[in-house]
Amino acid sequence: MGGTRHHHLLFVHGLLLLLLVWSSTHHNHSTHAMPPPPPTQCNATGCILSNCYGIWGDRKDCWVPSIITYPTTEEELLSAVAHANRNKLKLKVVSGSHTIPKLACPGEKSSSSPGNGNAVLISTALYNSSVVIDVANLSVTADAGVSLRQLIDKVEEAGFSLVSSPYWEGASVAGIITTGSHGSSWWGKGGSVHDHVLAITLVVPATQSQGYAKIIRLDAQDPLFNAAIVSLGMLGIVSKVKLSVEPRFKRSITFNFTDDAHFEDEFMDHARRHEFADITWYASRHTAVYRYDDRVPLNSAGDGVYDFVGFQPNPVLVSSTVRASEKAFESAKNINGKCTLAASFVGYKKLIANGLKNNNQIFTGYPVVGYQGKMQTSGSCLYSPTTDTLSSCAWDPKIKGLLFYETTAIFPTSRFADFIRDIKKLRDPKPENFCGLDIYNGFLIRFIKASGAYLGQSEDSVVVDFNYYRADDASTPRLNQDVWEEVEQMAFFKYGARPHWAKNRNLAFVGVKQKYPKYNKFLAAKKQLDPQNIFSSDWSDDILYGKEAAKGEGCALEGQCICSEDRHCNPGKGYFCKPGLVYTEARVCRYSPSSMT
Repeated sequence: MGGTRHHHLLFVHGLLLLLLVWSSTHHNHSTHAMPPPPPTQCNATGCILSNCYGIWGDRKDCWVPSIITYPTTEEELLSAVAHANRNKLKLKVVSGSHTIPKLACPGEKSSSSPGNGNAVLISTALYNSSVVIDVANLSVTADAGVSLRQLIDKVEEAGFSLVSSPYWEGASVAGIITTGSHGSSWWGKGGSVHDHVLAITLVVPATQSQGYAKIIRLDAQDPLFNAAIVSLGMLGIVSKVKLSVEPRFKRSITFNFTDDAHFEDEFMDHARRHEFADITWYASRHTAVYRYDDRVPLNSAGDGVYDFVGFQPNPVLVSSTVRASEKAFESAKNINGKCTLAASFVGYKKLIANGLKNNNQIFTGYPVVGYQGKMQTSGSCLYSPTTDTLSSCAWDPKIKGLLFYETTAIFPTSRFADFIRDIKKLRDPKPENFCGLDIYNGFLIRFIKASGAYLGQSEDSVVVDFNYYRADDASTPRLNQDVWEEVEQMAFFKYGARPHWAKNRNLAFVGVKQKYPKYNKFLAAKKQLDPQNIFSSDWSDDILYGKEAAKGEGCALEGQCICSEDRHCNPGKGYFCKPGLVYTEARVCRYSPSSMT
């Protein structure tokens, strides 16, 4: 029996390596892939708003009106806001939908049918024609719906670069700003995109004599500016964003795979030494990957690209095989199978430098040197000049690929090392319990500076992002579920980490308003600009005010609540509410078959 399982694991390991190598040699920058479906799907009875993963945190649909407004100009945007205000309608805006929380859902939780008549959805997908570069003042102004890739390409063509942008390019300019998206840097203005904003234009409600809507233009001297740059779409609709640019530059990147013994003592030196540093930690493999990433002279040889492996178009066969294998290992509680997958993926990422390509083709060796516009932000799985049903983004809901949670915790620098030490205490007795994390991208560790934004970071911070398996069914517990719940609660409650506004399960936002010194200033700005709360909804209020979901059967399995009773887990399948192993104040759903008797 043991030999049969061993041979099965070797087969899966070999199959995945063959598929992954085939993928890397056949899917380069010219690959055509199926893009994910648009965020709104409509029929005769109404529309449903989804995110790019195809599933919200609570697995419930977001119903929206059957008619969605698609303004193409600022005047049309103004008219749409005036209409909503005049008719006392709730109003949300979307272009692509890439948030995990339902910030963009305009409806009410009690609405279970399409065509909610009290809500309006505006899409800025077609409001994307203007990108104006001011050479003299080193700035660029873009319409809200301009995609990040579109903006980067326009700026680079003109001989300039955006210094900061997130790693994922599949979002709009306004979406990136309003949710606090970031890259990684403690240098200059830092890694958060909103800290590079010079001015922002909002369309907000107004009085009847003002036509029910007005346009306000804010710069850094305006008292509302720091509320507007990270607003979660709750102050008004962003119309235009003005960002600083710099003369075009190149970067040189090297990944150093090394032992993780002391990285919690070295992260600050690493971040200060390299302008765009980050660290990826594969805890089950005892491996820390340091990203040495700095500017180099513009005449440096190289036309490299960072086509991050997680954002490349993957053969549907690879994505579906990985998902099927992981589901089988979950069902059998086969942790060795998970570790086989983790070893395959970490080895593969080292082999191909996690998607770095020399001269825009393949990886041939370090360092990889390329222009800023190609070395920071990626997402080649998004583009489809022709239809190719064999390739897609790995999480595309159409192909039954990967389905996962994403947790992002933002730590005060002074508390990060102790968090990592606690994680190692949890890891060291059974490193195999962390294999499920390393199948995805381990712990991705980035750096952002203190910000003046009211909902930004009040001090220099360390961002930790990790993805992990999500079951197809809400009532199905997961292998090592208690480990990820303990890590999550340790981050947000023991160490006071702040959640990334566009990511995370609901429990991460519990108590969030106490974590922002200028939170009340944001609420005052909200009351001033949107006194009737037309840009609020049940869903976005849950996030902004950190409301824990009502506790019920199985609520802890999906991160909608923190368990306090066994019924919040799934005692019928052997999962009971237990204390954490290292952070004993945590309450987690742990598999305990002996408790069933």
